[in-house]
Amino acid sequence: MVSVIIPAAGQGRRMQAHHNKIFLMLAKEPILVHTLRQFAEVEEVGECIVVVGKGEEQETYELLKSASSVHHLPDCRIVTGGEERQDSVWNGLQVVSPEADIVLVHDAARPLVTPAIIGRVIRAARRTGGAVAAVPVKDTIKVAGDDGNVASTPDRSTLWAVQTPQGFQKDLLVRANEKAIADGFRGTDDASLVERLGAPVELSLSSYENIKITTPGDLIIAESFWKARQESDEITVPVGRGLRA
Repeated sequence: MVSVIIPAAGQGRRMQAHHNKIFLMLAKEPILVHTLRQFAEVEEVGECIVVVGKGEEQETYELLKSASSVHHLPDCRIVTGGEERQDSVWNGLQVVSPEADIVLVHDAARPLVTPAIIGRVIRAARRTGGAVAAVPVKDTIKVAGDDGNVASTPDRSTLWAVQTPQGFQKDLLVRANEKAIADGFRGTDDASLVERLGAPVELSLSSYENIKITTPGDLIIAESFWKARQESDEITVPVGRGLRA
């Protein structure tokens, strides 16, 4: 069984909102509902753990209860988040079902993920132990020196922009978090914790449309992608560099 942890405890400061951005509306529905609907379409997903900010538990419960009367949503548990995202994921891990062998971690504010992307990450995590949704970088990247000048230009063909979901064998993700806690290490994503153990993490082909809604401009872009998807029922997927499905 696959368990999904949805960190959703952000305060939306960059959205210039006075409320958690997961409650903001995208195409007349809350962002969180859009996100959960995608996981409900994946048969292997047996549970979702939504990790919210302290004081937002009841509002989230009411939202999901109302949405469940209209949409098919996965079975969800609501957990209170920690000080930082990494703490929130750890809180979610504490209540993952013993039956789960794969754990996915997905940003609540990525509502344009698709069942196809989710399925690829699950298959890759079963193959390799760890996997991340990712797309090839399109821009040239520069590494800056301490003086603010360009220090180097890495080969773009080796660079990938990492998204979520990120999926791992449950025991591996637990061990990675335990070591990070013991070492006082703070990672920029869940995969960085697993990488510290020397475990492989596979790049799983995603979509450029799987954006994270962080700023007001992102919400406008997401609305555009959502509308185009409804009209064409297609998504733009980059050409894979030898990645497996």
